[in-house]
Amino acid sequence: MRLALLFGTLALAFLLAVWTTQVPKPRPLDASAAAFSAARAMTDVEAIARAPHPVGSPEHARVRAYLTNRMTQLGLSPQEQAGPLSPGSIQRLKKAGGDPDAANNQAINLIGVLPGKDRSQPAVMLMAHYDTVVGSPGAADDSTGVGAVLEAVRAIKARGPIERDLVVLLTDAEELNLDGARIFFGGHPLRDHIGAVVNLEARGGGGRAAMFETGREAGPTVDLFSRAAMRADGGTTATSLAVFMYEQMPNGTDFTIPKDRGVGGLNFAFIGRPAQYHSADSTPENLDQGGLQHLGSQALEAADALLRAPALPAKGPNTVYADVFGRLILSHSAAMGWGLLGMTALLGGFAAWRARRAIGLTPAQVGRGLLDGLWFLSAGLVLAQAVRLLAGPMSSRAASSETYYVLLRRLPWMEAGAVLTILALALLFLTGARRQRPRMVAGTVAVLTLLVLLIGGFSPVMLGAGVIAAGLSLWPVKAPTTTSTWGGWLGLIALVFLLGCLVQGAAPEAALLFVWPTLLAATAAALAALISPDLTRPAGLIPPAVAGVLGGAWLMGIGHFVFLGIGMDLPGALALIGLLALLFLRPLSPPGGAIRPVLIGAAACLILACGLSLAARFAEPTPAVAEDLP
Repeated sequence: MRLALLFGTLALAFLLAVWTTQVPKPRPLDASAAAFSAARAMTDVEAIARAPHPVGSPEHARVRAYLTNRMTQLGLSPQEQAGPLSPGSIQRLKKAGGDPDAANNQAINLIGVLPGKDRSQPAVMLMAHYDTVVGSPGAADDSTGVGAVLEAVRAIKARGPIERDLVVLLTDAEELNLDGARIFFGGHPLRDHIGAVVNLEARGGGGRAAMFETGREAGPTVDLFSRAAMRADGGTTATSLAVFMYEQMPNGTDFTIPKDRGVGGLNFAFIGRPAQYHSADSTPENLDQGGLQHLGSQALEAADALLRAPALPAKGPNTVYADVFGRLILSHSAAMGWGLLGMTALLGGFAAWRARRAIGLTPAQVGRGLLDGLWFLSAGLVLAQAVRLLAGPMSSRAASSETYYVLLRRLPWMEAGAVLTILALALLFLTGARRQRPRMVAGTVAVLTLLVLLIGGFSPVMLGAGVIAAGLSLWPVKAPTTTSTWGGWLGLIALVFLLGCLVQGAAPEAALLFVWPTLLAATAAALAALISPDLTRPAGLIPPAVAGVLGGAWLMGIGHFVFLGIGMDLPGALALIGLLALLFLRPLSPPGGAIRPVLIGAAACLILACGLSLAARFAEPTPAVAEDLP
């Protein structure tokens, strides 16, 4: 029964996660005039992305002329704004093989306005960049954004008069140093008229588009977006965790410039199909039109809601929010996180009380469960990093820009390897077999840690994880019992609860990753304790199984986007996702007689993980000759 529930829960969670990460079907040319149509937007994408068009190239001038004509057709009365390229941009363009002299060392923005009923109100801006890197047609980055902006403007006009002005800004030289956005917000007469910005970007060739960045103090803006996004095709992908993570990264887009000036708004991008990022393969033929539909539909609904609101959202406290399977957004105040943690403590305490009365659960057993979770997390960090290194060097140690882009093309292989690695470790963890040979496990962890540090470069995080995992591997533990099953489960809940408290205090926007799954797990534990305090009745395992399907699928979806964002250098992030999934899987641990097939499955997963990581080197070989990174 437990074995069937375990693998059934994993299978259903995986299928649900796959379903929720699909892109919507592209709308055809004859779609409703008020709707976003990827087929209509593709007409512009195909015209823009015929060939690479970096700043200063003849193709760049052709694209600018085409866009001027399209903006005129839409009634935007386009104007050009020229400004100097920064010295760093000039050097970067020269190094990449472009010709800054042909551009007269200038970036040229295209600006158009669709007038609203009350032109005194702050305007809404739709923004994307029309330049590309040298060598890439840029069908995704950012012809998709430009085509989506033009199609969104057409749909907005079809929906009737708007309350305030819509300003369209197609920037130049974004790929060099965000120069076009700097030029506009540095001195254009309209810059102080902008009250909100909707920016469209891409880092790949498709997949679901995420709203991954907002202005600061954006709670009211997110509230408006939460309502509007549900009208978008395929719903939305959005979480305050992504916003927090992006804030910590050195990356920047055109949205960075108005954001730093205190302008609010929303930033959208898709990051799937990473092999197309800044690649010659980024052609209209290779573009994921479902990704274009999702990106453009969300941007249309967000911009339309802002344009027709009685007043633009004011600044207000940031909220904690996340989409649930792309179909709705749940949100609450940052302070409410403490209330949810309090509920978790009450539900977990109730489950512990019932288990103590029924089978004599002790605090020491819960403590051992907590240490087991810490072992899984630390060992997962090391093991995932070791398997990742089979696919190539860390991007931070890549010797050239070509090597970096090769690593991007290997990213799907890396993700598959990391997922299978964490699954293998989770299956090993659930069997408890690591306790039978503690010295061998500790020695293996120590060797892997040493290899990771020698090959991947020194990291205090990896060193600390290796020391903790090796030390806990030697911790003496008694044979598993029903009591230890409860102790292991509640110990995991206690560990994640403590992590949630720490993150809630330091960064409440990111704490939902801990707070929400722990609350769901504690609820399942309380229900299980009511139904079967000793966890012997099959009905008592239904709550964690149901929670595992729902919570596991949600976590897999988040894990996928997290890996696409930071997994190239931090594959161990999936160890945290695995730990959170174990909140639901721990009570489904297989009985003693079923341990052997689970161990065989774990070994198969690990072997396949290593094989996939190694295969990436042959599927996407590193160039023999490469230039230095710019």
